[in-house]
Amino acid sequence: MPLPLGHQHLITRTIREVEDIFLGMGYKVAEGPEIELEYYNFTALNTPEDHPARSVDDTFFIDERTAVAGAAPGPPVIGSLLLRTQTSPVQVRTMESQRPPVYIICPGKVYRPDLDATHTPMFHQVEGLAVDRGITLADLKGTLHEFAREFFGADRAIRLRPHFFPFTEPSVELDVSCGLCGGAGCRSCKWSGWLEILGAGMVDPNLYGFVGYDPGEVQGFAFGMGVERMAMLKHGVPDARSFYDNDLRFLEQF
Repeated sequence: MPLPLGHQHLITRTIREVEDIFLGMGYKVAEGPEIELEYYNFTALNTPEDHPARSVDDTFFIDERTAVAGAAPGPPVIGSLLLRTQTSPVQVRTMESQRPPVYIICPGKVYRPDLDATHTPMFHQVEGLAVDRGITLADLKGTLHEFAREFFGADRAIRLRPHFFPFTEPSVELDVSCGLCGGAGCRSCKWSGWLEILGAGMVDPNLYGFVGYDPGEVQGFAFGMGVERMAMLKHGVPDARSFYDNDLRFLEQF
């Protein structure tokens, strides 16, 4: 009796699909360590010392204070070791190692102490960064519009809403029109006609000081999305924990 063939997990398939879209736009894939320094995870991303994200309630810290030589020239970087809470440190490390132009996406596992229907302690992100001369918010909107149409379908509309992130200014959140109701409003989109899919914005010029870029010469934008959320929205999965329950009845649907 032949054995049934396996297939890629829905999370892996979603990551590959996002990668393929941005590779088609000319981006490269960059990766970095999952055990990260506090400096790269927070400090070099313009996150204040008293920001709630730096507390033990929101971050898995591994040790106390650790002195480790940084990738950039200068004195050792002082900071705790932790499980990265975002893939943004890969962006900092990439900018340290190369001069503009930079066009990268950073897929990978991240960790936060959350567990409910829409959050798991380990999850996946794909973040993106573009740094070059003459980049504007219009370039960001056009890039995200193209991505949303490729990922969700050509009939989807998008909108940008003002938001706040420590490492971008101005910052926005991206909504895509609900595919179930066509934007008319339903229970899935909480009767708004829109679904929030990612955060983005123009790179705060303060960040360029950590990597030796001249903010007077280059500009950039960054964006980040949760892979589990993207998969849930595209395939109608109601509970993020289903991705990790190893229930074949669920997995075989995809």
